[in-house]
Amino acid sequence: MMHFSFHALTDSGRVRGNNEDALAFDAHHGVAVLADGMGGYNAGEVASSMAVLFVKSELVRWLVVNGPHLHAAQLARVIEMCFDQANLSILNAAMSNPQYAGMGTTLVAGVFRGSQLIIGHVGDSRCYRLRSGVLTQITKDHSMLQEQVDAGVLTPEQAAFAPGKNLLTRALGVEEMLRVETHEHVVEPGDLYLMCSDGLTDMLTDQEMAAVLTANTSLALMATELVAQANMHGGRDNISVLLARADAGASKSGLISRLIGKP
Repeated sequence: MMHFSFHALTDSGRVRGNNEDALAFDAHHGVAVLADGMGGYNAGEVASSMAVLFVKSELVRWLVVNGPHLHAAQLARVIEMCFDQANLSILNAAMSNPQYAGMGTTLVAGVFRGSQLIIGHVGDSRCYRLRSGVLTQITKDHSMLQEQVDAGVLTPEQAAFAPGKNLLTRALGVEEMLRVETHEHVVEPGDLYLMCSDGLTDMLTDQEMAAVLTANTSLALMATELVAQANMHGGRDNISVLLARADAGASKSGLISRLIGKP
């Protein structure tokens, strides 16, 4: 059996007056969810919170009822359905409340189960895997810049400094039909997974993040250091990180880090 430890941290950054990121995990069921909201007033915060709370609770409910019988492909479909329902809830809330008009959110969610990670995402909130000292991005941004990279118009190095970094091609709350990207990954003992909003990845390079994650410290210290470095580099957006580490065998109680709420 694989044991997963989790820790999460979110910070408003040095520029924004409020925090439109949201995150949550359920360590017992191996569910982790992170979102980065957008919209005027507090609408972005509403959209991201709605998405995270709904998707986490629904995934846990499915796992409680059907968990042992769900194959990876079925679980990926459950993730898609949860995203779809959250998307429609956000759209309905925006239509019924003018203050929330135009709100939306990115969303990345994973279910860690045994030697599997089934992950779904929409937008540019990312998931990385650190394995044997190598950091790999395992989600691909749904953004205009990523499409230009895929088309060969820009190199990844050029895209890192190109304008329009935050122009998304997919997000929850934008239209009724939502394209959710899902993947299954094999988990190995010692793997470390990082979910994060672009408030982290816009401030730090992959090499800078890898340097923190390979420091062999606790999840809490790694999360704190990532947020601190993003703030030192400018902190231009809300910063959220959610870490999950896989270890072989059972673990004694008390090793799972507690969720740190919004400041």
